[in-house]
Amino acid sequence: MAALTAKPGAPSTSLQRLYHVEKRIVHTVDLAGGVMEELARQGGPRSDVVGAQCHEFMQAVKEIQMTLREEIKSMCEYRPYENNDYAARTATEISVRKLDSVLGQLAAMQDIADKYHNLEKPAT
Repeated sequence: MAALTAKPGAPSTSLQRLYHVEKRIVHTVDLAGGVMEELARQGGPRSDVVGAQCHEFMQAVKEIQMTLREEIKSMCEYRPYENNDYAARTATEISVRKLDSVLGQLAAMQDIADKYHNLEKPAT
């Protein structure tokens, strides 16, 4: 069973670790497919093969979970754009545009109401 981290001494970036996780996920899906094939075997499933593949599958899932947890944790700690106000400026711009749209709709509704009231007044 291959480890999810790079070889000792080799530089290991987050992207490299995630690439290895991706390869491990593909292998894990292959293991699940192998178990399904074994269960569908015409002569009946061989319990030792199913047991070994299930054990390897569960171990791989645990390793994948651990690695992904570590990566998510490290991503939460790394904040190069902490002082960046882009998100706040974008949210404000969107809010302003929504407000303009609502004000336009209210003005159109007011025009319709005024026209309706003008039609209701009897001509004198």
